[in-house]
Amino acid sequence: MKIYNTLSRSKEEFVPLEEGKVKMYVCGPTVYNLIHIGNARPMIVFDTVRRYLEYKGYDVNYVSNFTDVDDKIIKKAIEEGVTAEEISKRYIKECKKDMAGMNIKPATTLMVTMIHLTVVLNRLQAVSAHLILTMKL
Repeated sequence: MKIYNTLSRSKEEFVPLEEGKVKMYVCGPTVYNLIHIGNARPMIVFDTVRRYLEYKGYDVNYVSNFTDVDDKIIKKAIEEGVTAEEISKRYIKECKKDMAGMNIKPATTLMVTMIHLTVVLNRLQAVSAHLILTMKL
């Protein structure tokens, strides 16, 4: 199978980093409303790629996310008088229903930005505190 390598600007034979295994990360939708064709298209395209790779015998680790931190979510929450978290949870649930309706396989790992962003920020704060302490010594 050949794929287009944007770095070399040429088609190249696909060779996984680890034999027999493929790791895919695909950005999911920003969940401030029901999905539309622009959201569905990449879901369908990358689900097809994933299924093809599985058909060819690869063990595929498919990671995707929902972006639940965004100005559009905050705006929608203000309009409805609810929290941004409520908006995100509502539309994540709706998106999952729509994905099931399109027969899109669930991700191996599904990330929610806010949860992972909190972990990253906590780690950065710990590193910053350590660096400040080190610099004072």
